[in-house]
Amino acid sequence: MTVPEEPPIALLLVEDEDDFRETTARWMSRKGHQVSEAANAQQALALLDRQHFEVAVVDMNMPGISGVELLQRMKSDDIETEVIILTGQGTIESAVQAMKIGASDYLTKPFPLGDLEQRCRLAWRRGQLTKENRQLKAVIRRQQPRTRMIGQSPAMCEVERLIERVAPTDKAVLIQGESGTGKELVARAVQQNSQRADRPFVTINCAALPESLVESELFGHQKGAFTGATSDKPGLFEVADGGTLFIDELGELPLALQPKLLRVLEDGSLRRVGSHKERKIDVRIVAATNRDLAEDVKAGLFREDLFYRLNVLSIKLAPLRERGDDLDLLIDHRLGADWKLEADARALLHRCRWPGNVRQLINVIDRATILADGQTVTVDDLPGDLLDDDSSATPQIMVAQDTSRLDDIEKAHIVEVLEREKGNKARAARALGIHRRKLYRLLERYELHKPETAS
Repeated sequence: MTVPEEPPIALLLVEDEDDFRETTARWMSRKGHQVSEAANAQQALALLDRQHFEVAVVDMNMPGISGVELLQRMKSDDIETEVIILTGQGTIESAVQAMKIGASDYLTKPFPLGDLEQRCRLAWRRGQLTKENRQLKAVIRRQQPRTRMIGQSPAMCEVERLIERVAPTDKAVLIQGESGTGKELVARAVQQNSQRADRPFVTINCAALPESLVESELFGHQKGAFTGATSDKPGLFEVADGGTLFIDELGELPLALQPKLLRVLEDGSLRRVGSHKERKIDVRIVAATNRDLAEDVKAGLFREDLFYRLNVLSIKLAPLRERGDDLDLLIDHRLGADWKLEADARALLHRCRWPGNVRQLINVIDRATILADGQTVTVDDLPGDLLDDDSSATPQIMVAQDTSRLDDIEKAHIVEVLEREKGNKARAARALGIHRRKLYRLLERYELHKPETAS
């Protein structure tokens, strides 16, 4: 098997000792590498400004700007070059400090030039991996659909303004609003506009898990911590390390676990269930709730210190009934360009108070497009109980009464046609000028599906 030949390295040698620099440059050039030389940090910075180098070999002890200072300048200017520090026997501690700043490696003088080339090759490979990782993240970020907020009401404009303000920070965010208002959508928008956009976005719904499992899911557990814990398991905080953890239905978090969440918020430390080992994580917390946490604090159901810690950056979502013309925007967006909505169906949607908010609206529209004949949604395609939650004033009640009288007329007409057609639903549908599926829905709606009624 033939091993592919590795490409030459674009190399910068920064060394104030002329003989050593020139000898090293000649040796590395004979090995096929593209070598440039700089006698001090100022010359190196000038070369770095004009040309990209994959690896820089930098002497730490130079007059003027030292090698460590040069490394700091390169990092602050986002120069994507792997740096190998050259040091003497008495300055190894400084070389280790340079590694913490971002150096790729260090070599102690004197050393064989073969060792230097090997270290340069390793640094080059590390740089390639970093570049590939950065490219993959960019591709993933482009492929991920961007969260789009639908709405132009003052309430939604304020939400978008707050997202723009809080997203670039690294602080916890609390999203409040009724069920179905789009809290997870806002959480994703915060993450996508943050510095952690290309890092994990992990979610947990505290209301969807038994209380006994919430702690294990969030903080992880050690083998043997409880019955069924057959192996070590990292919690979602560890899974989300470096990224964002979205805690939905925060108000359902058991009171006993709230101090552990507060500890993570304060210093990023946690312990798995059954472990005494403290772990450090770097996670941004975005939490959401449909409860009034201030009232829960008064009732002793939620810790006051945790509430105030989370409530510094708060986003409140208005219910759909308070968003005005956003309803039409949401309806048309969900239907898409190929669908039409009859005027009386749109009026019916406007009369609904939407207790389930945007989630309920989406379900109603999706159901209507499945039941509709052709590409037009009519009143008949909407749920019959859509106005059951309507507690508004007399004009809407009058409309509902008028609709009931019309329903009686329609029901009587269907019965008459069915009797005339001897109960044959195919002929009855043709006589009524509707599709047979629509006739079946009308029979169900008016409870005419029983054989004795339709005969």
